[in-house]
Amino acid sequence: MLYTDIPTLNELKALINARADACVSIYLPTTPLTQEAGADRIALGNLTKTALAQLVDVGFDKRRLAALEEHLVDLADDDDFWKYQARSLAVLATPEGLQTFRLPNRLGEFVEVADRFHIKPLLRAITFPHEALVLAASQAGVRLVTVSHDLPAAEVKVHGMPEGAADAVGRASVRDRSPSRRLHGSEGQKVLLRAYARQIDGALRGILAGRELPLILAAVEPLASIVRSVISYPGLVAETIDQSPERLPDHELAALARPILDRVYDDQVAAARALFDERVAAGRATTELSDIARAATFGAVELLMVDIDVELHGTIGDDGAVTLVEAADAVTYGILDEIAGRALLAGARVLAVRAGDLPSASPIAAILRYPV
Repeated sequence: MLYTDIPTLNELKALINARADACVSIYLPTTPLTQEAGADRIALGNLTKTALAQLVDVGFDKRRLAALEEHLVDLADDDDFWKYQARSLAVLATPEGLQTFRLPNRLGEFVEVADRFHIKPLLRAITFPHEALVLAASQAGVRLVTVSHDLPAAEVKVHGMPEGAADAVGRASVRDRSPSRRLHGSEGQKVLLRAYARQIDGALRGILAGRELPLILAAVEPLASIVRSVISYPGLVAETIDQSPERLPDHELAALARPILDRVYDDQVAAARALFDERVAAGRATTELSDIARAATFGAVELLMVDIDVELHGTIGDDGAVTLVEAADAVTYGILDEIAGRALLAGARVLAVRAGDLPSASPIAAILRYPV
C-alpha cells in the first residue's frame, strides 16, 4: 500500500510563508516496501550531513545547529515512521521542529538550506499526484479502488457505502415494482437509482473531504449518468470506464484507469499551453524570468508553469528584481521556487511540469492577468 500525506493548499501556503534562520528542505526517493527502507534512512542521514555542513560554513549558532540535528537524527532513527512510506519523502526542518510529507511521485535526492523552505517538489505532487480513485458502481454493488502507476490496486473500505441498489432503497430489486403511484417502468427505476447514487455520494464525502485526487467512474448506463448527476466531489473525471465493474477485478480496473489518468494530466498541460499561445499576442504571456518574477511579486500571474528539474539560485527583492548566483549556499534560495511561492500566495494556479511540457526552452512560463 502507498502511504501518502500530500499537503493541502493551506498547508502549502503556510510553508511558503515560513521564515527562520535555518530552514532545511530535504527530498529523497523512498520505497513503500518496509524491508527495503534501510537504504532510504541512510540517504536521509547523508543529506542531513550536507545540510548541516552548509550551516557550519556560515558560522551558524552551535546550539541551534544541535537542535536542528536532533530533529533530523530522531526521524532517521524512528522505526515506526519508516514502516509506512510512499515513493518520495519531503523533510522540512528548522531548529524548532520538523514536518514530513510522503509523496506519490518519484523525486531525486535534493537538499537546500535557506531562510525559507523549498516547496517546488511539493507542487509537483499536487499538480500530478500519479494516483487516482476508481468508483466502480453497478446495481449489484459499489466499491472504491485506489490506482497508482506502479503499485497493485487496492480496495478502500468506505463507511456507510451501500451494498447495492436494492439494499440502498430497501427492496429486493429496483425492478420489483413501481417506487411511487406516479412513476412506472424505466422512469421509476431511475428514481430508485438516484436514491442509490445519493447514498454513494454521502458515503464518499467522509473519505474524500479535503482530497484532490482524480475520481474515475466505472459504470454503464443508465447508472453512469445518474451517478454523475449526483456526485458532489469536484475531482470527478469527465471520462468514464464504460464497462460494468461487477466482474472486473481491481487490477483490471486499474489497467483501464491508468490511461485515463494520463489523459487527464495531458489535457491539463495542453490547455495551459493553448492558453499561453492565445495570450502571447496580447502581451499577457511570457517566458522571461525577470518579467515573471516581477509579475509574481505584484500578483499579476494567473497561471504559472515551472520546470521541476531546473534549479536557479539567488534572491528576489521586494520589487521583484532577480539576483542570480552560480552556486547554492545557506543565504540564497531557489529562484524558480520563490517565484512559484509568490504566485501561489497571490492566487495563481501553478503547474510543476517537465521541460517538454513548457512552451519554450525557458524553465518557466507565465500567463498574466494583465500586461506588465
